[in-house]
Amino acid sequence: MNRAAIEHRPDPAFAFPVAPDRLRVRLRAARGDLVSCHVVYGDRYDPEGPEEVVAMEKVATGARHDYYEAHLHVPRRRVRYAFYLHDGREGLWYGERGLAADRAQAGAFHCPYICPGDAFTVPDWAADAVVYQIFPDRFANGDPSNDPAGVEAWTADARPTATSVYGGDLEGIRQKLPYLAELGVNTLYLTPIFASPSNHKYDTTDYFRIDPHFGDLDTLRALVRDAHARGMRVILDAVFNHCGYGFFAFQDVVKHGQASPYADWFRIYEFPVRTRPQPTYETFARGVWTMPKLMTHHPAVRDYLLQVAAYWTREADIDGWRLDVANEVDHAFWRAFRQVVKGIKPDALIIGEIWHDAAPWLSGDQFDGVMHYPFRDAVVSFFATRQIDAAAFDAQLADWRMRYPEPALLASWNLLGSHDTERFLTLCGGRVERMRLAVLFQLTYLGAPMIYYGDEVGMEGGPDPDCRRPMVWDEARQNRELLGWYRQLIRLRRNCVALRRGAVRTWWVDPLVGGYGFLRLADEEVVGVALNNGPRPVAVTLDAGAFGDAPRLVDALSGEVFAVAAGRVTVALPPWQGRVLVRSA
Repeated sequence: MNRAAIEHRPDPAFAFPVAPDRLRVRLRAARGDLVSCHVVYGDRYDPEGPEEVVAMEKVATGARHDYYEAHLHVPRRRVRYAFYLHDGREGLWYGERGLAADRAQAGAFHCPYICPGDAFTVPDWAADAVVYQIFPDRFANGDPSNDPAGVEAWTADARPTATSVYGGDLEGIRQKLPYLAELGVNTLYLTPIFASPSNHKYDTTDYFRIDPHFGDLDTLRALVRDAHARGMRVILDAVFNHCGYGFFAFQDVVKHGQASPYADWFRIYEFPVRTRPQPTYETFARGVWTMPKLMTHHPAVRDYLLQVAAYWTREADIDGWRLDVANEVDHAFWRAFRQVVKGIKPDALIIGEIWHDAAPWLSGDQFDGVMHYPFRDAVVSFFATRQIDAAAFDAQLADWRMRYPEPALLASWNLLGSHDTERFLTLCGGRVERMRLAVLFQLTYLGAPMIYYGDEVGMEGGPDPDCRRPMVWDEARQNRELLGWYRQLIRLRRNCVALRRGAVRTWWVDPLVGGYGFLRLADEEVVGVALNNGPRPVAVTLDAGAFGDAPRLVDALSGEVFAVAAGRVTVALPPWQGRVLVRSA
């Protein structure tokens, strides 16, 4: 047995409640090492004696590890548990003291009590979200009277620079709600809308004021009200890691130097404040003088920003926040932020922008989920650039699924691109068939899909600022077939519980042909997704046991029917296409 690979910790990545009386536990082992894995458990206050024994299910296989899961029924909400592992040659107990042949020597892990306040809960609607990201200046110009000076022509061949402005605003978004409703999205995420001198608004000068080129509080209220009437929610962008150079507190420091009451709101290296040749203060990233970094651990800064969050949550009735540069703000601040926002609106959604492993923020006391950039990395590498094969793709997905508690996975946003990345179709070299297949995967996989505005009509663009071109509204220039594909898949997802909330199990992996398949399992509903990420047609015979005794399966996309014989189904997959198989009615 590969003892060094065995891992379990009584923390949210390995043990978390899924109900007041149910604890899910996970165990990691070397890939292909164990023959069986059981968990033995009982009330931690009961004397040694008969205990419950549950066989653990191998639920995922990553690059180097297998992952096992089991559910423990704990009616008194407290439990001790140990694992019994067997590799075909030896059996060992595993507890908090380590591995041992004797259970007493191994000890036991403990969940002292499933406290209701400690449970990782996310808004119930988060798992059902289909998110649409909008860069307000580039989406739609609904009120030309508030246009900034120097507005550029809104054309399909526009190529924005870092300072381009196009006049998009909140009224434009409100006017396009019918389009968004027809697309099928139900959650709108707006990049920053507060007063700022830039087109992107990530350099806030007034946190309590809508940028006048976007509208005002009444405009935002009208947008939220009309979105809610259509069953859509609205998420705003919170930029609390840094502010803009024109922010009142920083300007006071510029004017009064060390004597300013706001001097401690920032990290000033030397006075007086200078921007050149290098800023004499800490900034976002490296030397971005327009974005002074805020010291969120400072009580006055914390209180001010929490007032901002409370104000907009109350006044505009928004449905949550996306948190910019969330990994560079202290954890204590985010814990306080969650308390404030959830205290006003318990089902508000909190999503952090973190491009790497976000486990430290996903214990249930800070964020509900994150923008899932590692998901994007895997999808880009498999579908767009084809730098990894199906086996590596499956392993990457499995390893990331096992890093986070399931509630966080359900709430996290699975994106193909954003305002900070190249457009996905551009990364595909303009090959729409690759993007179609990636979108099929995105809309059927675990987690909330996030669509970057214009992807659905085939917009392209390189790195920022090219990925921020104005939305193509001329239907003659839109890829209407791709738009129809998005609509069909979103409709399928919204009509299928398993695609929104079901567990994931790998179904089929064939690195030689680019074949990949997975199951989504939710109670009695089962969906099988099979993808041919390659240039040649593939016929594959798959285990249909998860579908019970169904005599036929049907492709929910095309209506084609496939017979099940002896628990197997043979599926034909044309190049760059996929099937979404469900039980035939």
